[in-house]
Amino acid sequence: MPSSATKPFAHKAACPVSTAPVEDAWSSELYLNFVPRLFERLRKEFGSDLHLLHDAHHRLTPIEAGRLGKELEPYHLFWLEDPTPAELQESFRLIRRHTTTPLAVGEVFNSIYDCQQLIQEQLIDYIRTAVVHAGGISHVRKIASLAEIYQVRTGCHGATDMSPVCSAAALHFDLSVPNFGIQEYMRHANETDRVFPHAYTFADGMMHPGDTPGLGVDIDEQLASKYPYSRAYLPINRKLDGTMHSW
Repeated sequence: MPSSATKPFAHKAACPVSTAPVEDAWSSELYLNFVPRLFERLRKEFGSDLHLLHDAHHRLTPIEAGRLGKELEPYHLFWLEDPTPAELQESFRLIRRHTTTPLAVGEVFNSIYDCQQLIQEQLIDYIRTAVVHAGGISHVRKIASLAEIYQVRTGCHGATDMSPVCSAAALHFDLSVPNFGIQEYMRHANETDRVFPHAYTFADGMMHPGDTPGLGVDIDEQLASKYPYSRAYLPINRKLDGTMHSW
């Protein structure tokens, strides 16, 4: 494990025969000192035109998030994602008072009511509700319609914990709303793509839905049967003193 004196967090690999979650060591103090230096280096290396996005994974308090957003302003991020847990929606008021860095949140939301205050008070710039989590295409369109009034754009969650069916649904949703902002995309493993053959494609930073009717995704049930369920977990975070922290 790298020294905690030089890294804001460290990763400890789980034993291959264990079913226990992977554990990460975490220090908000070291993280807050490290991240601005990281983006300073990125801007120096790649210039000002490249979009840079950062995910804080809900790990900061509102005042810590305000500090981070303010210190990142010179590097004009596309967004700062999930700076603090958003169950307490009014906490974003404090963050908003301290920084002009664009804020994105919503991948864990389940309905329009989870994000109503954040949108109506213009406390965020991007709403990241996922089609599979927030009621399907019809309900997420309602969220987008509310967000459009307040100039909040969409940025749907699209990590690999969701199948190609979800990716296709998100893409079709994106194409249907005028306040589309950006779509998160992470390529699935080759095995997953073979089990879920799909029409959508990704190239040069852009996605295309293809011409297949519907969502354009199928499932090869015979091939899927060759991949039995394997238990998996999100990582567990512990502070440097061993106490638990947000994932």
